[in-house]
Amino acid sequence: MLQTTNIKTLDKVVVRFSGDSGDGMQLAGNIFSNVSAGEGNEISTFPDYPAEIRAPQGSLSGVSGFQVSIGKGVHTPGDAADVLVAMNPAALKTNLKHLKPTGIIICDSDSFRPADLKKAEYTTDDPIAELGIDPKRVMLVPMSTLLKSTLADSGMDAKAIAKCKNMLALGIVCWLFDRPVESVLHKLQAKFAKKPAIYEANAKVVHAGWDYGHNTHSSMPTYRIETAQAEAGTYVDVNGNTATAWGLIMASEKSGRPLFLGSYPITPATDILHELAKRKDLGVKACQMEDEIAGICSAIGASYAGHLAVTSTSGPGLALKGEALGLAVMAELPLVLVDVQRGGPSTGLPTKTEQTDLMQALYGRNGESPLCVVAAASPTDCFTMAFEAARIAIEHMTPVILLTDAFIANGSSAWRVPEESDYPEIRPNYVTPEMLEKGWRPFDRDEESLVRYWAVPGLDKAMHRVGGLEKDYKTSVISTDGANHELMVKTRREKIARIADNIPEIKVAGDTSADTILVGWGGTYGHLFTAAEELNADGTPVAFAQFRYINPLPKNALEMLRGYKNIIVAELNTGMFADYLQMKLPGKEILRINKVEGQPFMVSEIVEGVKNHLKA
Repeated sequence: MLQTTNIKTLDKVVVRFSGDSGDGMQLAGNIFSNVSAGEGNEISTFPDYPAEIRAPQGSLSGVSGFQVSIGKGVHTPGDAADVLVAMNPAALKTNLKHLKPTGIIICDSDSFRPADLKKAEYTTDDPIAELGIDPKRVMLVPMSTLLKSTLADSGMDAKAIAKCKNMLALGIVCWLFDRPVESVLHKLQAKFAKKPAIYEANAKVVHAGWDYGHNTHSSMPTYRIETAQAEAGTYVDVNGNTATAWGLIMASEKSGRPLFLGSYPITPATDILHELAKRKDLGVKACQMEDEIAGICSAIGASYAGHLAVTSTSGPGLALKGEALGLAVMAELPLVLVDVQRGGPSTGLPTKTEQTDLMQALYGRNGESPLCVVAAASPTDCFTMAFEAARIAIEHMTPVILLTDAFIANGSSAWRVPEESDYPEIRPNYVTPEMLEKGWRPFDRDEESLVRYWAVPGLDKAMHRVGGLEKDYKTSVISTDGANHELMVKTRREKIARIADNIPEIKVAGDTSADTILVGWGGTYGHLFTAAEELNADGTPVAFAQFRYINPLPKNALEMLRGYKNIIVAELNTGMFADYLQMKLPGKEILRINKVEGQPFMVSEIVEGVKNHLKA
């Protein structure tokens, strides 16, 4: 346990790890996050890494970051860090802007060599002074020297020893925040289970980092982080992509339909494919196809064959899948398409986050091609909304697009593993034997929901065809009659509209009696919720609503919005959801807060944006 009395107690704290892409900052940050979650802290993480596979070592363009907020009342990774870990001069220069003015810096003094400073474009030999940093805020640690002495007898070569430096930094941070080293070692043991020598070296280095902080810098303030009251249960640190995969598996269990994923690798969605490929023990079939079109077409085939069919992608892949999506709409087959949004257009910013695929999801197909669109609000909500997307697809016989984004897909939160009873059974709209006896047709529908009945191949007397050509409303045979086409178009559209009867109404938080409501959708939830809390605490009354169901909107949504004088929509695009609402609320002015920088909102940006709108 910590022996120093120089301890500060905080509700929450933000730590940012930064270094070269090969320095293991993502691993160090993930382990610190996992350990903190195990201590009962709420967490929110933000991996921030470059698109380059490996930029020149020590260069400004090659810096990778991982920011995490831990404590209680945590909904975002934090606007600015309390502690910055900088593994080299380039990381210090590029990440100083993310540090609070009073924040602490931990950096490797051994990396301040002339060659390193030149790569990072410094003009003097003193980066601390050149950047105007107060030396009292800096913990200069000779990491490379300490690393070599710690592993001098390990038999490892210099390159292998250098790979352990991230664990030395992690050990120091664990000392600073009184994180148990034993928990770190448990994570390392699991990671290096088949490489005991690597585990022993890293474990030794973690201890060395903790001891260095404890013995050498006991005058530096250390921190005790408050824990939140949590519901009893099993908790894990989970990122959005993993949660999405698990939500789909739960939906497969609850529907009784085997899960099939047909996909093509694309940043930042590939981890969904990786996770599902590991789940053969649960009956999951995951196929890496040759391209995006093959991915969705294989899923459509699996859907026809009676599977819970899924395809995953990002914006460029969604564009390629558009024609096949239209086929699924026309054939009225259940299908889940997960779109993990990233910066665009084209290849754009493949490792950065945006909410710029909304209009493509709603309208990016030829003809009248309505389908359901939902959006996850957080890394853990990806589980719930993946389950919901599958439920809606199967129960309403429609394609469903689930929108997440790079921020919540790569970011993580502490998540309580649900009980099986927490989620409802999914009830496919199967053809019944009675229908078959009466002469069932492929596009016969439930009169109330307009959902067509599902005949899984192999069912006796249920041989049928569906496809991309228009069918007759009554006979289900191919038809080119204009009046029939209009009827089918309206029927497919109304079928989607009636999904609103089967989804939750929108809930309003904050000061519900205020004249102003702050509105968001999808993965901006944490930042907007925190901004609303700060605004209300500061004497600026605002209500707050976050949309997870986009098409159709919840039944009470438009009536609720009409009740507010000021509607302010904040989103990571140029105003797509605001435009969508504006179409549905003629006569109401929709105010906007927009950001398209490949980065998530800062809470301060939203607070300032709301206040500026109200002043105007």
